[in-house]
Amino acid sequence: MAITAQQVKELRDQTGAGMMECKKALAQAQGDFEKAITILRERGLAAAEKRAARETREGIIGQYIHAGGKLGVLVEVNCETDFVARTEEFQELVRDIAMQIAAANPSYVRREDVSQEEVEKEREIYRKQALAAGKPEKVVDRIVEGKLNKYYSEVCLYEQPFIKGPELTVEELIKSKIATFKENISTRRFARFKVGE
Repeated sequence: MAITAQQVKELRDQTGAGMMECKKALAQAQGDFEKAITILRERGLAAAEKRAARETREGIIGQYIHAGGKLGVLVEVNCETDFVARTEEFQELVRDIAMQIAAANPSYVRREDVSQEEVEKEREIYRKQALAAGKPEKVVDRIVEGKLNKYYSEVCLYEQPFIKGPELTVEELIKSKIATFKENISTRRFARFKVGE
């Protein structure tokens, strides 16, 4: 099947991937647009994994002030080079992350940031709830793990559904940008301020 320049352009516009990457993905997917997007996402996530160990010493501190000035967020998002930090797309990512923090109010960046004591406390609460509900002992551990994963998706920024596209988590959004920029990107820290709190 012949891949047209228009198909390649449409895929590039939708995914932000390079022209040759789009052409190869379309060829591999035999012209199936959705399959090509999946192929590009898988390649991007694999590339993001390779870059995850690289240091991020550049970046910007972004902010978001909600209408009325009653809620504000400061967030530090890092990348590898000043060149990427100055791009409009990177700055837009930082604004989106700040808006996510304002809207979803996470307590931590990643699940690794949650203290072991807090995890054990939550685990114990979920275990007691499951046993009190009369669940058999053999399924209690699975129930506890499921509830713990839901807890992480509420309190950890990277595990929350992205507010502008809930089919992605914030971590998946960042990994897609790592694939686009070909640099490691990480959210280092944030602070959320609300008047009266």
